[in-house]
Amino acid sequence: MQGLFVSHRRLALIFGVLVLLLASCRHTPSVPKETSVSSADTVALGENLFRYARNVTAYPTEYGYLMEVLNPWDSTQKLGRFALLKEGVPAANCPAGWEPVSIPAQSFVSFSSTQWSVFLLLDEIDRVKGILEGRYVHDVRMKRLLDEGIVKDVGTESAKNIELMIQMHPDLLLYSPYFDGNQDPLKVTGAVLFPFADYLETTPLGRAEWIRVVGLLTGRQHEADSCFEAIVHRYETLKACCAEVVDKPTVFSDLAFNGQWYIAGGQSYIARLFADAGAEYLWKDNPSAASFPLDAETILAKARHADFWRVANSSSLPMTYASLQKENAVYGLFDAFLNRKILVCDIQETGYFETSQLEPDVLLADFIHFFHPERLTGIYADYEPKYYHLMGE
Repeated sequence: MQGLFVSHRRLALIFGVLVLLLASCRHTPSVPKETSVSSADTVALGENLFRYARNVTAYPTEYGYLMEVLNPWDSTQKLGRFALLKEGVPAANCPAGWEPVSIPAQSFVSFSSTQWSVFLLLDEIDRVKGILEGRYVHDVRMKRLLDEGIVKDVGTESAKNIELMIQMHPDLLLYSPYFDGNQDPLKVTGAVLFPFADYLETTPLGRAEWIRVVGLLTGRQHEADSCFEAIVHRYETLKACCAEVVDKPTVFSDLAFNGQWYIAGGQSYIARLFADAGAEYLWKDNPSAASFPLDAETILAKARHADFWRVANSSSLPMTYASLQKENAVYGLFDAFLNRKILVCDIQETGYFETSQLEPDVLLADFIHFFHPERLTGIYADYEPKYYHLMGE
């Protein structure tokens, strides 16, 4: 898949993701500010539980939590407002304007692998009754659950099996919100429609913190918090290894697709990973968190002498220098191509969409391995990259 990080669009299963990724390049998400819960002023609120995620807030109350999913395209709007009610608390305790959700919720339908993979991580997969795009699943545990009929395949992004979802009677339906998406047809399922906006977070730890959303919904808050704090510790430890780096290799990302070449903005997810790994992203000064189109000549002029080039491959066939040259002769003009310094992630082989958002520390270690291998010491001394490798001939 060329342009995997194109503006943080749909982190869905492989072949459904690209159209939305390209579409999102035209709609740059704003960065929401923390919001007050104005319609619940009569409720005693604690502090917002989320530190890194910017698209979700959760405030503890005496009866549970008030959780908002913010609209990343319009910070004045909300995608959803939910009163998470502890066991035994009646819905009458829900403030006006908030949708009541009894926690722990017992059953879910998940539309994205970035969602159900969290349930696997927290050992709560028995709560997931259905997923989309089952034929693209990489994880062996989920494959087994599908084969045994324990988890149902509820269709594709473009052809959801709503009748099957009605029969399941799920408590919550987790969906990936889109700029121009309409979820009204799903209301007939009777489930609470929950916008899971993890893929719209622009920082690695912001995406990973959505583990804690599932923790709150399933009553596994302690386990989710512990898991996330371990991720934060590993990520920050690795980041500190490169904090004093002076000699930073230059890097750029992505490929042309269908005549368009989108470049990740300087405030994007991938740009943050590059910076934390001690590299200089050539479009770091761009203020966008989304991607933007540039012509090949402009990209060549700026990135021709870049040290590294990061790409993603969604094909089951390996991406090689020969295949890239055949695809676009311009690629062969870049130093990273000539010097064999292209870093490639094979999406299908690595299960990137299912696990990478839960392993930002692993992604960071992968890049440090190539940019500054001497910085990986201690437990990382013999580190072998998981998601990225130098492209073969």
